[in-house]
Amino acid sequence: MSVQNFEVLSIGIHAAPHKVFDFVADQKNDSQWSIGFSEVGEDFAIMETPNGNIKVGMKTYSNSELMTVDTVMTFPDRSIGKAFSRVIENDNGKSAIYSFVLMAPPVPLEELEGTLQEQKEQLAQELKLLKTILES
Repeated sequence: MSVQNFEVLSIGIHAAPHKVFDFVADQKNDSQWSIGFSEVGEDFAIMETPNGNIKVGMKTYSNSELMTVDTVMTFPDRSIGKAFSRVIENDNGKSAIYSFVLMAPPVPLEELEGTLQEQKEQLAQELKLLKTILES
């Protein structure tokens, strides 16, 4: 039996799809709604972990036509973490669905299930915060 190495979460947001996309595609906005980041720059983020803060390389790749936002993080040990998201038009463009594919972090297999579950719970909180920000 294999361990699931991803989770998919989504949330409806009562805001124009392009407003949602523009906000999530701008990496500098991540620290406003991503609980795990205390600071985000053009090519890095300060990630808060149970073992303290770490600086990770971070690059966001976005496509405004497809409304996709992919993020690649390079950790100090050179391991790579990835996340993929998409904004989907809903209700004839009056609102949006934000869908987020959370990939398992680059940790040993024995830690994977607990770590991914913890990240899923944190992401659910972050999506609620994102909704609050964009609907205000």
